[in-house]
Amino acid sequence: MKRFQKLVERIKKLDKKKKLCLIAFLAILFVMFWASISTTIITGNFNRAQVKNGDEQHVNALGLIITETKNGKKYFEIYGETGNYNNKGGVAILNNVVGNFYKDNEVSMSFQSSKGSYDEKNGVIKLYENTYIVLKDETSLEADKLVWSGSDKDVIAEGNVKIRKSKDMLAVADKCIIGANYDKFKIIGKTKTQIFGKDK
Repeated sequence: MKRFQKLVERIKKLDKKKKLCLIAFLAILFVMFWASISTTIITGNFNRAQVKNGDEQHVNALGLIITETKNGKKYFEIYGETGNYNNKGGVAILNNVVGNFYKDNEVSMSFQSSKGSYDEKNGVIKLYENTYIVLKDETSLEADKLVWSGSDKDVIAEGNVKIRKSKDMLAVADKCIIGANYDKFKIIGKTKTQIFGKDK
C-alpha cells in the first residue's frame, strides 16, 4: 500500500509531457495484453492433429474465415461457423457459410450456404446445399451448387436454380451462368420464366 502511494505521489510530480508519455506507454501495454488474450481465446477453438507421416496436418476450427486480397484489392471473404483444413490437399471445408465476392473493393455478390469448400491451389470456391445469393442489383438466386473460379471468370450455379429480379421477374432453370461482372446471367436447360408488369 505504501509503495502504491509513493508511486501515485511520483506520478503527480511529473510534468505534463512525462505524464502523457506514461499514459501512452500504459495504453500500449493494455492493447498488447488485450491482443494476447484475444488471440488465446480465438486460437483456443483450434484443434490440430498431426498425421503419422509428419508432413500432413488437419485443422478443425470453430469460426473459420478465409479472405483473398491482392495488390490492395479484396476478391472474396468466406466465413464458416465450423470447418476443417487439410494442408496436403489444400482444401478447406466449411459449414454454415456466409460471405461476399468483391469488384473494385465493393461487395458485388453476397451468399450463404449450408456447406462450402475453398481449394487453395486452384482458387476455387464451391457452395453446396441450400445456397442463396444476392447480387448488387438485388437480384437473388437459389441453387443446389455454385462454383466461383476467380474474379475474371463466370460463376456457375446448378440444380434447382431460381432467380428473382426485384418484383419484375422469376426464372427457374437447371443451370445459370452469371457473368464475371455479376451484371448479366444466362439460364440453361429446362427453364421457365415469368415477367410481371405493373398490374400483376
